[in-house]
Amino acid sequence: LAAKVGLSEEQVQSAVAALGQSHAEPGDTVEAAAAKTGLSTDALSQVMQGIGGEGALAKVSGLIDRDGDGNPLNDLAGLAGKLFGK
Repeated sequence: LAAKVGLSEEQVQSAVAALGQSHAEPGDTVEAAAAKTGLSTDALSQVMQGIGGEGALAKVSGLIDRDGDGNPLNDLAGLAGKLFGK
Protein backbone atom coordinates (compact mmCIF):
# COMPACT_ATOMS: atom_id res chain seq x y z
CA LEU A 1 0.00 0.00 0.00
CA ALA A 2 2.84 2.38 0.86
CA ALA A 3 4.42 2.00 -2.57
CA LYS A 4 1.05 2.27 -4.30
CA VAL A 5 0.25 5.65 -2.73
CA GLY A 6 3.83 6.93 -2.69
CA LEU A 7 4.26 7.09 1.09
CA SER A 8 6.64 5.43 3.52
CA GLU A 9 5.39 2.57 5.68
CA GLU A 10 5.56 4.87 8.71
CA GLN A 11 3.41 7.47 6.94
CA VAL A 12 0.84 4.83 6.04
CA GLN A 13 0.73 3.61 9.65
CA SER A 14 0.27 7.19 10.83
CA ALA A 15 -2.39 7.75 8.17
CA VAL A 16 -4.37 4.65 9.16
CA ALA A 17 -4.25 5.62 12.85
CA ALA A 18 -5.33 9.20 12.11
CA LEU A 19 -8.10 8.05 9.78
CA GLY A 20 -9.37 5.58 12.38
CA GLN A 21 -9.36 8.25 15.07
CA SER A 22 -10.92 10.88 12.82
CA HIS A 23 -13.66 8.52 11.69
CA ALA A 24 -15.09 8.56 15.21
CA GLU A 25 -15.09 12.37 15.32
CA PRO A 26 -17.61 14.76 13.77
CA GLY A 27 -16.70 16.30 10.42
CA ASP A 28 -14.84 15.09 7.38
CA THR A 29 -12.64 12.10 8.20
CA VAL A 30 -10.01 12.74 5.54
CA GLU A 31 -9.67 16.46 6.27
CA ALA A 32 -9.34 15.82 10.01
CA ALA A 33 -6.69 13.15 9.41
CA ALA A 34 -4.83 15.51 7.07
CA ALA A 35 -4.74 18.14 9.81
CA LYS A 36 -3.36 15.57 12.27
CA THR A 37 -0.71 14.08 10.00
CA GLY A 38 0.24 16.83 7.57
CA LEU A 39 -0.39 14.41 4.69
CA SER A 40 -2.44 15.53 1.69
CA THR A 41 -6.14 14.72 1.53
CA ASP A 42 -5.47 12.98 -1.78
CA ALA A 43 -2.90 10.64 -0.21
CA LEU A 44 -5.19 9.97 2.75
CA SER A 45 -8.11 9.21 0.43
CA GLN A 46 -5.93 6.71 -1.40
CA VAL A 47 -4.89 5.09 1.90
CA MET A 48 -8.53 4.93 3.01
CA GLN A 49 -9.55 3.23 -0.23
CA GLY A 50 -6.54 0.92 0.01
CA ILE A 51 -7.64 -0.38 3.41
CA GLY A 52 -11.26 -0.87 2.36
CA GLY A 53 -12.96 2.51 2.66
CA GLU A 54 -15.24 3.84 5.37
CA GLY A 55 -16.32 0.36 6.51
CA ALA A 56 -12.75 -0.58 7.31
CA LEU A 57 -12.30 2.70 9.18
CA ALA A 58 -15.17 1.82 11.47
CA LYS A 59 -13.32 -1.36 12.39
CA VAL A 60 -10.02 0.49 12.92
CA SER A 61 -11.79 3.12 15.00
CA GLY A 62 -13.39 0.39 17.10
CA LEU A 63 -10.02 -1.23 17.69
CA ILE A 64 -8.44 2.04 18.74
CA ASP A 65 -11.36 3.16 20.94
CA ARG A 66 -11.64 0.02 23.06
CA ASP A 67 -14.12 1.40 25.60
CA GLY A 68 -16.38 2.98 22.94
CA ASP A 69 -16.44 6.42 24.55
CA GLY A 70 -15.49 8.21 21.33
CA ASN A 71 -12.06 9.11 22.68
CA PRO A 72 -9.36 6.69 21.55
CA LEU A 73 -6.59 8.72 23.19
CA ASN A 74 -7.38 7.48 26.69
CA ASP A 75 -7.29 3.90 25.41
CA LEU A 76 -3.95 4.45 23.67
CA ALA A 77 -2.54 6.04 26.82
CA GLY A 78 -3.69 3.05 28.86
CA LEU A 79 -2.16 0.65 26.37
CA ALA A 80 1.13 2.56 26.42
CA GLY A 81 1.09 2.47 30.21
CA LYS A 82 0.69 -1.31 30.15
CA LEU A 83 3.51 -1.68 27.64
CA PHE A 84 5.88 0.43 29.70
CA GLY A 85 4.84 -0.96 33.07
CA LYS A 86 2.94 2.05 34.41
